[in-house]
Amino acid sequence: MTTAQHTAEDLRDLAEQAGRDLEDASPLEILRWAAETFGPRFCVTSSMEDAVVAHLASRAFPGVDVVFLDTGYHFPETIGTRDAVGAVMDVNLITLTPVQSVAEQDAQYGPKLHDRDPDLCCALRKVKPLEEGLTAYDAWATGLRRDESPTRANTPVVGWDEKRRKVKISPIARWTQADVDAYVEEFGVLTNPLLMDGYASVGCAPCTRRVLEGEDARAGRWAGRGKTECGLHG
Repeated sequence: MTTAQHTAEDLRDLAEQAGRDLEDASPLEILRWAAETFGPRFCVTSSMEDAVVAHLASRAFPGVDVVFLDTGYHFPETIGTRDAVGAVMDVNLITLTPVQSVAEQDAQYGPKLHDRDPDLCCALRKVKPLEEGLTAYDAWATGLRRDESPTRANTPVVGWDEKRRKVKISPIARWTQADVDAYVEEFGVLTNPLLMDGYASVGCAPCTRRVLEGEDARAGRWAGRGKTECGLHG
């Protein structure tokens, strides 16, 4: 297991090579590679929409750090899912929070910033806390899948996050929703209860709605705004 810190150039070369070598590997194989390559400098991020990647990572790397962003705007079901993951899985759950509480942000920017400037709200409550929270890591894993939306169709299983200068691993990028559902059923993996209530993608409560028949999984996020990503992944 490698624990020494790599240079950014080394990491980029490593990511590009691994992206080619591991394209056809299983999620578990990809995560085992990450654990062996980065050791404690590897973490998993989870929105607690489901705990599939956290569960896979716990099998590949027991005690792995699982990072959750508590924006202050989450559904109670999402916080409950986070607490359950920390209680029942072999992971080290880390909760990141923004510098400002919702009340402090409201005082500075006015209430409901998410309605007036959702990009700024996401930057303050998601992007900045994650960037600070990832400083101790060389690589991070996400639950991105190519079938979720057109903007994610080319997601590599291992790629280079130029903005953060880190290796970005998407072990289930090639999976479909059917693959996810099958894994959840086989292993009894925790999922957010909202997924059974018409939500296909779960984010902050003010900016998330149920999806309509025929819509892609991301259509319920920032509906009507032409916004599909919070800035964490693009």
